[in-house]
Amino acid sequence: MMTFNHVANRLDHRHFETIVEMLKAKLGFFELRRTERAIWLRQKGANIDLQFSRSASLGRDEDKIRSQVSFLSETPRADLEELAAWARTHGLKAEVGSYSDREFYLDAPEAFVDFVIEAMRPELADYGAVSP
Repeated sequence: MMTFNHVANRLDHRHFETIVEMLKAKLGFFELRRTERAIWLRQKGANIDLQFSRSASLGRDEDKIRSQVSFLSETPRADLEELAAWARTHGLKAEVGSYSDREFYLDAPEAFVDFVIEAMRPELADYGAVSP
């Protein structure tokens, strides 16, 4: 049986290092491995990894808000607004939107090629399922 290891998304190559620095500085990620084209990160206390690949794609997925790197938070909007403010001070356009009153997303359109960062209230991740 295969074991889940990581999720990969694309970052615009021009803003790659800025987003990596944001994840390290603001969310406690640390670097596991790096190549010329990609980086693997893990958040302290997590057991799954996040890979980002550099992309030179000029097009952005119009429906990318349906593809998220998701986090749990007691204050999801405020936490995303803090990330957006950090991104803006580092030269990126950043906007926070919402799916509902308990789940929000951050888009940095120039940097995020095929995803947004989502933050949602912890109760939304209580699926009632038990691991076998």
